[in-house]
Amino acid sequence: MKYKSVFDIIGPIMVGPSSSHTAGAARIGRVARKLFGRMPLRAEIVFYGSFAKTYQGHGSDVATVAGILDFDTSDLRLKNSLLIAEKAGMQVELSTSDVLTEHPNTARIKLSDDEHQIEIVGVSIGGGKIEVLEVNGFSFQLGFDTPTLLVLHEDRFGMIAAVAKVLTQHNINVGLMEVSRHTRGSRALMAIETDSTISPEVLEEIRQIPHIFDVSLLALN
Repeated sequence: MKYKSVFDIIGPIMVGPSSSHTAGAARIGRVARKLFGRMPLRAEIVFYGSFAKTYQGHGSDVATVAGILDFDTSDLRLKNSLLIAEKAGMQVELSTSDVLTEHPNTARIKLSDDEHQIEIVGVSIGGGKIEVLEVNGFSFQLGFDTPTLLVLHEDRFGMIAAVAKVLTQHNINVGLMEVSRHTRGSRALMAIETDSTISPEVLEEIRQIPHIFDVSLLALN
């Protein structure tokens, strides 16, 4: 668990009642929204474990939808997020599952429209902090506490070195890197946490690397 100070344990500035069930849920929803890149037409949310048992009383449902609407944890509109989503034309489907998960505060979110979809699995680990364990079937353990570069690419020799070379040329320091693939030689997803944000020009330079399919940068703060 990635705690850097006592303030991470106390929790963020937020709309209550719970840092793990409300603020954490909102951050998971916001990661899904940032990765999707725009307002979805449909949001399918499945709660597991403790989330499934207490999501209504602790506001995990409205918090997750608020995150999908790109509201921060302190946004007072959080409590009315279901109504706001309905007025915006977003269909929200909430359900629970009794499938056992590794962490009790687990949510699966699928966002879609007529052109695109994304599915993530996230857990709230306390103090408003989260970890994303899955992105479109790729396994990870990402907190999104710092700017995080996601690169979808062909699984072949030299791809990590090619991306790292661009970051080095622009003096961008890497704090953490993870790579996940479905099968050898298929598609792979590279996740790189950096110490500073990455400009659109650098992102475009990475996109021009051969055998890269998609590049995105996610920063919650």
